[in-house]
Amino acid sequence: MHHRTSRRTLLTATAATAAAAATGVAALPGSAQAAVSGTSPDSRLKRLIARMSLEEKVGQLFVMRVYGHSATDPDQADVDANLAEIGVRDAAELISTYHVGGIIYFAWAHNTRDPHQIADLSNGIQRAGLAGPTPLPLLVSTDQEHGIVCRVGEPATLMPGAMALGAGGSRSDARTAGRIAGAELAALGINQNYAPDADVNVNPANPVIGVRSFGSDPESVAGLVAAQVKGYQSAQIASTAKHFPGHGDTSTDSHTGLPYIHHTREQWAELDAPPFRAAVAAGIDSIMTAHIVVPALDPSEDPATLSRPILTGILREELGFEGVVVTDALGMEGVRTKYGDERVPVLALLAGVDQLLNPPDLKVAWNAVLNAVRGGEISEARIEESILRILRLKSRLGLFRDPYVTHRGVDRVVGVPSHLAAADRIAERTTTLLADDGALLPLSRRSHRNLLVAGADPASPSGTTGPPTATLAAAFQELGYTATALSTGTAPSAAKIAEAVAAAEGKDAVVVGTYNVTATSSQRTLVSALAATGVPVITLAIRNPYDVAHLAGTGCAASLASYSWTDVELRAAARVIAGRAQPEGRLPVPVQRADAPAQTLYPVGHGLSYRRHTAPSP
Repeated sequence: MHHRTSRRTLLTATAATAAAAATGVAALPGSAQAAVSGTSPDSRLKRLIARMSLEEKVGQLFVMRVYGHSATDPDQADVDANLAEIGVRDAAELISTYHVGGIIYFAWAHNTRDPHQIADLSNGIQRAGLAGPTPLPLLVSTDQEHGIVCRVGEPATLMPGAMALGAGGSRSDARTAGRIAGAELAALGINQNYAPDADVNVNPANPVIGVRSFGSDPESVAGLVAAQVKGYQSAQIASTAKHFPGHGDTSTDSHTGLPYIHHTREQWAELDAPPFRAAVAAGIDSIMTAHIVVPALDPSEDPATLSRPILTGILREELGFEGVVVTDALGMEGVRTKYGDERVPVLALLAGVDQLLNPPDLKVAWNAVLNAVRGGEISEARIEESILRILRLKSRLGLFRDPYVTHRGVDRVVGVPSHLAAADRIAERTTTLLADDGALLPLSRRSHRNLLVAGADPASPSGTTGPPTATLAAAFQELGYTATALSTGTAPSAAKIAEAVAAAEGKDAVVVGTYNVTATSSQRTLVSALAATGVPVITLAIRNPYDVAHLAGTGCAASLASYSWTDVELRAAARVIAGRAQPEGRLPVPVQRADAPAQTLYPVGHGLSYRRHTAPSP
């Protein structure tokens, strides 16, 4: 799309005039527009539903992945991947074949190369939707939680993630982060975000949630979830609270297994429910299900995604949620363990789901639902309830009025200086100083100018930032230090540890980025070996803040937590270490002792200050 093309010109040019004969109304502006004009909103949408074929109705229930940077002209490798996995060549063919109601973007599917390309892809998807027999705009979604889960990267603004915001403790910052994130997604044509995470992370061993959660205190999490929902709403984008009924106390990853949560009904109501109640009260547009078993909520031990007692009985009837219920991805092992891929989408709809997200085999899932309706297992009235909720959301987002975006709009909003500056300010308020036994920090350039930056270099969440050691070293250079970067990895070998020890010779201090340290992790050995050189060692937990417990006894001089390794959080941590910003973050989760997990090493609210160099009262 040429960047000077106006939204109105695009809308007119792609009006599905051929659909006028099929629907008996004018094309958009237009057929979809006319179908939703006049009388009450629901009656207009119901008239539109009445014009849809059964195949179109079934298609509206699905949100699907598709490979490629373009809706009609993807790279050949992406065409091949689409043909292999979906049986179509591109997004336009996916929409025309299956009439899907939504598309989900992933960086690994090559959907998110750069802002103008994303906007063009979104417009191509909307053109394909409006060219159908019943012209319908699509919900374009992604997982842009920020922090460790990001699909759209730089030059878009990357905000601190949920646990970082929990450490900052500011609902205003959470709302601002949601507003900025939402505004930039909307400018790219992404109108539904699968965020915020409403899980209460009370299990340090949780392999799938962790820092994606705002914290371990239900009321604090609830307040930040509601604030972020309001931020997204102010940007005119649909947000999604996840993963209902609460994924915060699992030790199994639902991507690879079926987790069980053994909370009693009372414990669930006290611990897991408050953030979802707050999201509903804030007017959340959609809620995502979890592929977890909670026997106290459903003795059948079906995963929540397939549980009518949980989704209809609790979410709809008890919590009063009237919006769109979307499954977590149906290719995850947690939902496939008990039933086959043909039964899962049918059971999910019977449980009360509206949107079926990313099934592993769309043809199998789509035909399973179609046959279930034709055979009477699912009534057509039942799927029309879900379609009405989906179309209400599309209408509320203004997609029937104008679903297109422009390059000019992208340039005005995405990654603009005011957004980047806000992200930096918020990140500074989240960095947490956990320990500074040697009173080393803030690090003086006069006495500790020459630094080695070592540690883990996990892949960028969005594919556009890092690597962390290089980012930290560059940040210290900008602050007037001399800094050398050395990637030692998440499992440094003896040879790599020896290399780091040699590199530390003559340095004034070493900063080590740690990543999910365990009692047997060679990262611990690395820190001990570096500290044994006599050079002061500062550790920075770039993911879970629990690392500090496993570093006890290594001799490190100071420990901090940044809760993620995207550039915005790492640069903020460097400014805090250098004393250019105060360490204002406070732990939003407790850290237990590694040698005695029943005992708390640092409680919720712990965090040192340079002003007093003591922890404030939690």
